[in-house]
Amino acid sequence: MSQTTSAAPSAYSEIAQLENLEARKPDARDDFFFDLNGFLILKNALDSDLLARLNAEFDQFPHETLPLGGWYKNAQRRDYTPETGLELHQAIELGAPFEELIDHPSWIEYVRHFCGEEKAYTQGLYIDESIASVRRAGGHHPVHSGGFQGALRGAYGYKNGVFRCGQVNIICALTDIDEGDGPTMVIPGSHKSNFPHPGKGDYARGERMDHLEGAVPVHLKAGDALLFVDGLMHGGSSRTNAGERRITIYRYGPIWGSQRFGYQPSNELLERVTPARRRIIQPVQPIYPGEEKMGQMQW
Repeated sequence: MSQTTSAAPSAYSEIAQLENLEARKPDARDDFFFDLNGFLILKNALDSDLLARLNAEFDQFPHETLPLGGWYKNAQRRDYTPETGLELHQAIELGAPFEELIDHPSWIEYVRHFCGEEKAYTQGLYIDESIASVRRAGGHHPVHSGGFQGALRGAYGYKNGVFRCGQVNIICALTDIDEGDGPTMVIPGSHKSNFPHPGKGDYARGERMDHLEGAVPVHLKAGDALLFVDGLMHGGSSRTNAGERRITIYRYGPIWGSQRFGYQPSNELLERVTPARRRIIQPVQPIYPGEEKMGQMQW
């Protein structure tokens, strides 16, 4: 059974943990607040066992020795900005706990509903980015996205009774993220904005969004998840506390999408994951000249 809390004063829709592994499914309340605000908070999305195993993997990351562009396992360090901290891209290659996030029951039906092109011949999902992120004191991420002149890839859409979002993100908190911990900040409703935010600042110069008008911090407990359409204005506030902010970011879109940076799943990963997970990380199998098989999208 799912539970929701009042939208006031934070206007978040919070979904309580199920007592079993049945996939949580969005309801009318979720649709309303996702449409209104552009995001939802999924409480207790990860159980204690998976949370512990993910953190054990993070403990092994070579923070001090891995250079920008260097590879760890089959993931590459690709920090978005100098201030964002360690970011390993293609996190689905980092081991079994990260593979479990691909189709996790706490959110898989949500992302299918919002960005999986329900009731279309292209119905299904594709993960085009997966990131393991560690942020320490002083780190932050400048605000970005928004409805104004936004990319189609991250666009929000709802028409004729179905959602048509280009990309929906799941941020999982692996540590408590409260005041001073560098919480993600969002501007509710900005995924529909037709105008630029007058105080947005300069992303390239690394300007901080801590006091940006209209932005609110999303405080999470370890195991909670933030779901949001990528077109929502968002970023990371400054971390001022000691220790580490640990999160994973999985970005879902329709099956016809492609990798933003060109990463491809390794053969080893494709061979060991479940068929359902393979359909998400490689929904369209490649065909080479001379092969007899017929091309098809899998969902």
